[in-house]
Amino acid sequence: MIDLHVHTKISDSSLSAFEVIRLAKSKGITHLAITDHDTTKGLQEAIILGQELGVVIIPGIEISAYDYQRKKKAHILGLLIEPGHPALDLLCAPLVISRNQASSEMVRKIIAAGYGITWKNVQKYEGGSGVYKQHIMHALLDKGYCKSIYGDLYKKLFQRGSTSEPQGVANIQLEYIDAHAAIAAIRQAGGIAVLAHPGQLSNFDAIDEWVELGLEGIEVFHPSHNEEDRKMALRFAKKHNLIVTGGSDYHGIYGNGRAKLGCLELDEKCINELLTRKRDHRPIDD
Repeated sequence: MIDLHVHTKISDSSLSAFEVIRLAKSKGITHLAITDHDTTKGLQEAIILGQELGVVIIPGIEISAYDYQRKKKAHILGLLIEPGHPALDLLCAPLVISRNQASSEMVRKIIAAGYGITWKNVQKYEGGSGVYKQHIMHALLDKGYCKSIYGDLYKKLFQRGSTSEPQGVANIQLEYIDAHAAIAAIRQAGGIAVLAHPGQLSNFDAIDEWVELGLEGIEVFHPSHNEEDRKMALRFAKKHNLIVTGGSDYHGIYGNGRAKLGCLELDEKCINELLTRKRDHRPIDD
């Protein structure tokens, strides 16, 4: 069994790389892609841990991107990337900085709204790349303001707002990375660019364009995908000879409860396809 979409405490999972890899080993997973948000920090250590525990670690990243033409979020996975490659670091570093600044402002707004937490309470849970909303919610959970990470309080604090719903008291929107730039940076870092959970973010209408820019894979199997999403993703995979991938999008207790580590639908054939495609890449100038 394999899993090509897993997070660690470096970004927004509750588990460290060691804990995730140990869990993967216990479940019989042979290949595990570590795909933390907008950073390759910790990948070298994860590869070594994987060797020690008997799990092959696929170095990866999940870039929090945006389709500015269609005004939609888009998450782009980079698989088999070179950890620490400057193309990825330079592209993602500003987003990591702005996310932490936004998180600090969110906490300030939450305190001003009467919730008895501190920035120090939140920092207790942050990973290697800073504070996420999940860490803020964990601090609120500790103080008894909610019974779960996701629920009514999460919506009350962070929802974007609409004509039918008020804006959350701590809603701050980030400026995400252009999807075109994300695909290019992954290619420069020697990786395979894969469109993550296109059904969840309604990204199917961008695939024809993004294939021309270097998109080479599509995440067919994901906990958020229904049968219609999987069929649609498979149609695009066949149309453009995209590698079919899948994963749990595992976040430990910071997940939504649906994800279990491992992707039963895929086997080592997918790994071989990724390695073959990477080997056949033409060199790209940084």
